[in-house]
Amino acid sequence: MAEFHYRVAILTASDKGSRGERVDESGPLIQQIIENAGYQVGDYLILPDEQEQITDQLRRWSESGKIDLILTTGGTGFSPRDCMPEATLAVADRLVPGIAEAMRAYSMQITPRAMLSRATSVICRSTLIINLPGSPKAVRETLEYLLPSLGHGLDILTSRASECARKD
Repeated sequence: MAEFHYRVAILTASDKGSRGERVDESGPLIQQIIENAGYQVGDYLILPDEQEQITDQLRRWSESGKIDLILTTGGTGFSPRDCMPEATLAVADRLVPGIAEAMRAYSMQITPRAMLSRATSVICRSTLIINLPGSPKAVRETLEYLLPSLGHGLDILTSRASECARKD
C-alpha cells in the first residue's frame, strides 16, 4: 500500500505580490517546508487582499475534495486591507481555535508582537484551513512548530483514523 501524502493548497494574500510588484517569499517557503515533511502541494496562488476573492478560492479548494489542508500567508495584521481571517471565517463550518492560539502562544516566546496576529483556523467540509503569518521568519517558526501535530488532526478530519486518545 502506498504511503498517503496530504494534499495542500497555499494561498498568499498580497496586493503587491498579485500585481508582480513584490516577490512572494512566504508561499514558496511554506511549499518547501511541507514538501520536506511529506505533504503534496496541489495548488499555490497569490491573490490581492480582497475578501471576496479569497473567500471564493478557499471555498473552491475546500469543496473540490482534492485538498486536505490550506495554508494561507499574509493578511492577518491590522492594516485596513488585511482580510484573511474574515475571509477564512466566512467559509468555516467549524472553528479550530487551538491552532491559532498555539501559534500565538509559541510566537509570544519569540516576539511580543505575536499578540497582534488576527490569524484563525477553521474546518470547511473536510479541509483544515490555517492562517500563517506573513513574514518568512514567522512562517518558518510557526509551521515547524505546528507540523508535528497536524498529521493526527488531518487523519481524524479525513477519516484515516478514528481515535483521538493517546495510548502513552
